[in-house]
Amino acid sequence: MTGHPQQTPLSGRQQPLPLYAQIKEALREEISDGRLRQHERIPSESELGKRYGVSRITVRRALSDLENEQLIFKVAGKGAFVAKPRPFQKTERLQGFGEAMQRLGITVVNRVVGVDAVAAPEKVAARLQVPEGSPLTEIRRVRCADGRPISLDVTYVRRVLGERLAREDLATRDIFLIIENDYATPLDHADLVVEADVAGEALARRLDVAVGAPVLRVERLAWTKDGQAIDFEYIYYRGDSFRFELRAER
Repeated sequence: MTGHPQQTPLSGRQQPLPLYAQIKEALREEISDGRLRQHERIPSESELGKRYGVSRITVRRALSDLENEQLIFKVAGKGAFVAKPRPFQKTERLQGFGEAMQRLGITVVNRVVGVDAVAAPEKVAARLQVPEGSPLTEIRRVRCADGRPISLDVTYVRRVLGERLAREDLATRDIFLIIENDYATPLDHADLVVEADVAGEALARRLDVAVGAPVLRVERLAWTKDGQAIDFEYIYYRGDSFRFELRAER
């Protein structure tokens, strides 16, 4: 790779971080912002050692961590290369899964596994601001990116809206886009809660992972421009195949 000084000091980075972690974060930044592109060769251990003024053992540990995080992969006799990026979604912008993946050039197909009339459970009723037991529609979809299951989405909407959505092409279209474009109901924002969880037997089957595999469990409540809670979801993402990106301003 060109354009770098022979040695890049790490002293400007967070001092509590060990040197290998500082190198890992520096390379992660280069991958994230596109300076290192997909399938591009990572500089060798000796090149990185010279760049940062550290030992090859320190560099090797940084690269090992990046490999474990599936950001790079190694080819025997050829070195390390930038891996295909994992699907990600930025939290500062309200987007459907298909919208977010389209920007990354990833093909999304939804497998609709259930559209059912249900009575609102207590927690869902509170989120949608309806009485407990109110008639709702529950929509369950497995979201697949490039042919691989990424998430299970369980969506709750009021029954009138759910009956309309049930007639739509939910296999190829995002619910958010249908609500906004077809039903002329602009969305404003969403409240999210993200938690770590593990896959039970049924969820593991849907996501094609082992029972007990790590998942990200997201609760998302979408609001319309006029202040109505319109769509409440539980979304379960494969922990090895998806990430969220967020920006925190100070």
